[in-house]
Amino acid sequence: MKRLFCSIVFVVWIICSCFPAWSQGSEVVLNSPDGQLKMSFSDANQLAYKVSYKDKPLIEPSSLGLELEGSRVLGDDVTITQSKLSSGEDKYTLITGRTSTVSEKYNSLVLDITENKGAKRKMQIEARAYNGAVAFRYIVPEQSSLTDYELITEKTQYRFVKDAICYAQLLPNFRSAYESEYYKIPISGLSNQGGVTSSYLVGMPLLLNVWGVGWVAITEADMEGNSAAYLRSATNSWSSHQFETVVAPSIENPEVAVCSTLPHTTAWRVIMIASNPERFIESNVMTNLNPECRLTDTSWIKPGKSAWNWWNGTLNKDGKEEFTTENMKYYVDFAAESGFGYLTVDAGWSKDDITVMQGNVNIPEVVAYAKTKGIKIFIWIDGTRTWKQMDEAFPLYEKWGVAGVKVDFILRDDQAGINFYYNVAKKAAEHHLLVDFHGCTKAWGLQRTYPNVFGFEGVLGMEYSLAGNRDNPDNNRLMTPFTRMIGGLVDYTPGGFENVTRDQFEPGNRRVMGTRAQQLAMYVVYESPFPMVSDWPEAYRNDPSFKFIKDVPVSWDKTIAINGYPGEFVTIVRKKGDDWYLGAMTNWTPRDYEISLDFLGAGDYIAEVYADTPNSDKFPKDISIRTIKVKSGNKFKINMVSGGGVAVCFKKAK
Repeated sequence: MKRLFCSIVFVVWIICSCFPAWSQGSEVVLNSPDGQLKMSFSDANQLAYKVSYKDKPLIEPSSLGLELEGSRVLGDDVTITQSKLSSGEDKYTLITGRTSTVSEKYNSLVLDITENKGAKRKMQIEARAYNGAVAFRYIVPEQSSLTDYELITEKTQYRFVKDAICYAQLLPNFRSAYESEYYKIPISGLSNQGGVTSSYLVGMPLLLNVWGVGWVAITEADMEGNSAAYLRSATNSWSSHQFETVVAPSIENPEVAVCSTLPHTTAWRVIMIASNPERFIESNVMTNLNPECRLTDTSWIKPGKSAWNWWNGTLNKDGKEEFTTENMKYYVDFAAESGFGYLTVDAGWSKDDITVMQGNVNIPEVVAYAKTKGIKIFIWIDGTRTWKQMDEAFPLYEKWGVAGVKVDFILRDDQAGINFYYNVAKKAAEHHLLVDFHGCTKAWGLQRTYPNVFGFEGVLGMEYSLAGNRDNPDNNRLMTPFTRMIGGLVDYTPGGFENVTRDQFEPGNRRVMGTRAQQLAMYVVYESPFPMVSDWPEAYRNDPSFKFIKDVPVSWDKTIAINGYPGEFVTIVRKKGDDWYLGAMTNWTPRDYEISLDFLGAGDYIAEVYADTPNSDKFPKDISIRTIKVKSGNKFKINMVSGGGVAVCFKKAK
């Protein structure tokens, strides 16, 4: 009998070890493949979930539910009737992103849920657990008790086990371009400003440091057919440390957020978790959770750097503003001489009608000239006009030979707005057009589904140096890698060579705060397959530091975040072929530290180092350029002055 009992216990242990989730009364548990993350769901009174990390509670029971038109919340008083367990592996390639090949395992769970009373409506929760992230989404199936899907709002909570430091982008409303600072503040501070209850609309992604447990990032993926989600701090107590989901209402019908037929699937709610914040820079979970590529032919999609006329004031070779066809040819020549792939012709070539030549620049003529130089042309177009004229404009642009469109001033991410992003990506691909979204919402991994999507702005970029001092190393540039870049592609538009100190800085005239080396490092640190080279062509002529910008790749095989801390410093290395590139940046605090070159492959490497000099804090254009021989296992010293950086190309020795 004792032997039989031991055999039964052993079989039960084998079953629990082999399956990632199991029922524990009314609780269902999902583990990550490495066992460090645990997400559980329960149906006691209210459908809820909780999350732990390395056996420490992180998110305490938090409600789940959907408030649909004309009925109580779907999620109140329900029963989990069935749980379906499985595991899988995401395997795919990327044209743009942090890596060229992805292979990541996950465990998954589908819960069938039924109301206990009334119409006994049904829904499902689909959840996944990766090493480093959990995600879930709602599915409302076809059913006789529900004819369609009209979402008022979502009732998803994030109740942290204790107060946490958050890095939050506070937005004024649902019609922004996500171009704001990330404020460092406890969650409870958002609920109690001025000693009274308060509430703020928080844009995703949201970064948090839950002291003693880990770092957390909250965002969403695969948004097709849905409205963007925001977070709002609770207002019921000065000790509150929780967020509630707010879904952007329809602009045309503010009473409803999402309308569709059944079945309907919401966006993934993504919770990334790690011991160190730089791990999120390496994560592929955002592209994992988006549908596979929908394009049968991607051979025409070529990442590349772009010359650009707008930021520098469209200066001609004599330093005078001149937005003409001939001056755009001058920019084409610069792009060709520099080995770039593209020139972006910004606003002004057209006015009210994006299908009619109304400005001073003849786009077909510029395209034809650029073709002789091996350069392709992006053109700026207004988002509202694109909404109305896309079907007419995109075939015309293809006929002209335009390579891509920079769609600006979208300023909405309600359901119709999100559908617009997908419609633009799809229609553009049909006409072999690349897309760079500006004046837009956050990035969510769309480039896996539509690899012709080359960029999202949604960032307080270098353009703000033209108007004030918001673009600086302190509360913006060193926040971006840990916050905005969680979602992926970021078009910050770097490359300012009129480098000045804080004391010297005045908005405009191409001035940027921080050192020359920091500007170079941005081409590695910021994730972009279509980075702008923003300054005036003559600013780069005969400048030896420009060589790094010409040489640095724009697509990567691998990304490793060596170290970093939000708002303070970061070191990232990225691999292309046999070569590696390093970008390091600091805020206004000088930093000296040493890293190991263990990431390098076997054999010798020639390192081209672009670094601050001891005087770069006073003379930010000063830069040290040297070449050294290194190999894996060597130590490499990083020395950065206030507002400084380091950029390195490690080329495999032949």
